[in-house]
Parts: sequence; C-alpha cells; structure tokens
Amino acid sequence: MSTLIVYYSFSGNAKRLAGSLAAQLPADLIELRDAKKIGKLKAYTAGIVKSIGGKAWPVQPLDVDFALYSRVMLIAPVWAGNVPPAVNHLWDLLPAGTALEVTLVSGSGKSECRARLEKTLQERGCVLVSLEDIKM
Repeated sequence: MSTLIVYYSFSGNAKRLAGSLAAQLPADLIELRDAKKIGKLKAYTAGIVKSIGGKAWPVQPLDVDFALYSRVMLIAPVWAGNVPPAVNHLWDLLPAGTALEVTLVSGSGKSECRARLEKTLQERGCVLVSLEDIKM
C-alpha cells in the first residue's frame, strides 16, 4: 500500500507533523505551497476571509500523480475554523475517486469544516475517509 502525505504549513506545525508521520509509515511527502509568498497580514486578513468562504488562491504546481497512491493524506492548519485557501485549491487537483484522510492542526484542536469538506469532496467524486483535529 503506497501512501502520499500532502501538507500545507504556514507556521511549521503541520510540516513537523507531516514529516514525522511520513517517517513512521513510511510515506511520500509533498508540500502544497502558495504561488506567491504571503505574509502574516495577508494570511490573517484575505486568507481568513477566503477560508471562511471556502475559496482558493493559487498554489505552485504539484509534481505528483495521485493515481500511484492507494492512500492519500492531507495535513493542514485551521484558519478561522476552516482549511486555508491553498488547501481549497487542492480539491481541484484531486482525481475523482480519491479517498482522503485529513488531519487538521490548530491551537484549539477544533475545526468547523467537516460538512463542508465532505460536500466539497463529494462534488468532485472523492470521499472524506476521516477527519482528525489535533491541538498543537
């Protein structure tokens, strides 16, 4: 069973968790990066608004063939109870049939996005296998 972990990290917490998990499993690891470097001000203003609205912003191209993996995991932070705009962009890159395991990290260990994630993935022919919130 081949595993891919895709992660997005703004502060470094999701990156540390993804790296640790990839070493334990083992799994291939790929970082989802914003197309342009964003600062805290943009993240905490425009980024929060986009997160709440389920909107995306551009990311750097991913050099990955999702079809090669039987298990796909996502690790990302929580922004205002939701996934960041870069992660919302990821949904358009997933091929139909992808089963996704999601781990969200935050200071509270709580997100408000399960229903949105399930609906978004279902609309793309994918499925949310699990959603775990971790306090970090």
